[in-house]
Amino acid sequence: MARAYWINTFTEIRDDERLTEYIRLAGPAMQAAGGRFLARGTPAHALEGASLLRTTLIEFPSVEAAFQAYHSDGYQQALRALGDAADREIRIVEALE
Repeated sequence: MARAYWINTFTEIRDDERLTEYIRLAGPAMQAAGGRFLARGTPAHALEGASLLRTTLIEFPSVEAAFQAYHSDGYQQALRALGDAADREIRIVEALE
Protein backbone atom coordinates (compact mmCIF):
# COMPACT_ATOMS: atom_id res chain seq x y z
CA MET A 1 0.00 0.00 0.00
CA ALA A 2 1.46 3.36 -1.04
CA ARG A 3 1.83 6.23 1.36
CA ALA A 4 -0.17 9.41 0.74
CA TYR A 5 0.37 13.12 1.22
CA TRP A 6 -2.18 15.64 2.46
CA ILE A 7 -1.48 19.10 1.06
CA ASN A 8 -3.43 21.93 2.68
CA THR A 9 -3.01 25.42 1.21
CA PHE A 10 -4.77 28.42 2.69
CA THR A 11 -5.95 30.90 0.07
CA GLU A 12 -7.50 33.41 2.46
CA ILE A 13 -7.43 33.87 6.24
CA ARG A 14 -10.08 36.14 7.77
CA ASP A 15 -9.75 35.40 11.49
CA ASP A 16 -6.38 34.58 13.05
CA GLU A 17 -7.88 33.63 16.43
CA ARG A 18 -10.12 30.95 14.95
CA LEU A 19 -7.21 29.76 12.80
CA THR A 20 -5.12 29.35 15.96
CA GLU A 21 -7.88 27.24 17.54
CA TYR A 22 -8.15 25.13 14.37
CA ILE A 23 -4.38 24.51 14.42
CA ARG A 24 -4.52 23.53 18.12
CA LEU A 25 -7.20 20.92 17.37
CA ALA A 26 -6.19 19.77 13.88
CA GLY A 27 -2.60 18.80 14.69
CA PRO A 28 -3.46 16.15 17.29
CA ALA A 29 -6.33 14.87 15.11
CA MET A 30 -3.95 14.33 12.17
CA GLN A 31 -1.38 12.59 14.37
CA ALA A 32 -4.04 10.37 15.95
CA ALA A 33 -5.03 9.26 12.44
CA GLY A 34 -1.45 8.26 11.60
CA GLY A 35 -0.34 11.53 10.01
CA ARG A 36 3.22 12.81 10.25
CA PHE A 37 3.82 16.51 9.64
CA LEU A 38 6.57 17.06 7.07
CA ALA A 39 6.15 20.81 6.58
CA ARG A 40 3.86 23.55 7.84
CA GLY A 41 3.95 27.30 7.89
CA THR A 42 4.30 30.17 5.46
CA PRO A 43 5.87 29.26 2.10
CA ALA A 44 9.32 30.66 1.42
CA HIS A 45 8.36 31.43 -2.20
CA ALA A 46 5.28 31.27 -4.43
CA LEU A 47 6.67 30.67 -7.90
CA GLU A 48 3.25 30.19 -9.51
CA GLY A 49 -0.04 31.26 -8.00
CA ALA A 50 -0.59 34.06 -5.53
CA SER A 51 -0.93 32.43 -2.11
CA LEU A 52 1.89 32.89 0.37
CA LEU A 53 -0.37 31.81 3.21
CA ARG A 54 -0.05 28.85 5.55
CA THR A 55 0.60 25.52 3.82
CA THR A 56 0.79 22.09 5.43
CA LEU A 57 2.21 18.80 4.13
CA ILE A 58 1.29 15.65 6.09
CA GLU A 59 2.35 12.09 5.28
CA PHE A 60 -0.11 9.24 5.88
CA PRO A 61 0.27 5.46 5.59
CA SER A 62 -2.32 5.42 2.76
CA VAL A 63 -4.85 7.47 0.82
CA GLU A 64 -7.60 5.85 2.87
CA ALA A 65 -5.91 6.84 6.16
CA ALA A 66 -5.70 10.47 4.98
CA PHE A 67 -9.32 10.40 3.81
CA GLN A 68 -10.45 8.96 7.13
CA ALA A 69 -8.41 11.59 9.01
CA TYR A 70 -10.46 14.31 7.31
CA HIS A 71 -13.68 12.64 8.42
CA SER A 72 -12.51 11.84 11.96
CA ASP A 73 -14.33 13.33 14.94
CA GLY A 74 -11.20 15.22 16.02
CA TYR A 75 -10.68 16.87 12.64
CA GLN A 76 -14.36 17.68 12.27
CA GLN A 77 -14.14 19.46 15.62
CA ALA A 78 -11.19 21.48 14.24
CA LEU A 79 -13.22 22.36 11.14
CA ARG A 80 -16.10 23.59 13.30
CA ALA A 81 -13.66 25.81 15.20
CA LEU A 82 -12.33 27.23 11.92
CA GLY A 83 -15.79 27.75 10.41
CA ASP A 84 -15.72 30.44 7.74
CA ALA A 85 -12.51 32.04 9.08
CA ALA A 86 -10.45 30.82 6.10
CA ASP A 87 -10.58 29.43 2.58
CA ARG A 88 -8.33 26.47 1.75
CA GLU A 89 -7.54 23.90 -0.86
CA ILE A 90 -6.89 20.38 0.38
CA ARG A 91 -5.47 17.61 -1.78
CA ILE A 92 -4.67 13.99 -0.96
CA VAL A 93 -2.06 12.56 -3.33
CA GLU A 94 -0.78 9.00 -3.46
CA ALA A 95 3.00 8.72 -3.16
CA LEU A 96 5.11 7.30 -5.94
CA GLU A 97 6.63 3.89 -5.39
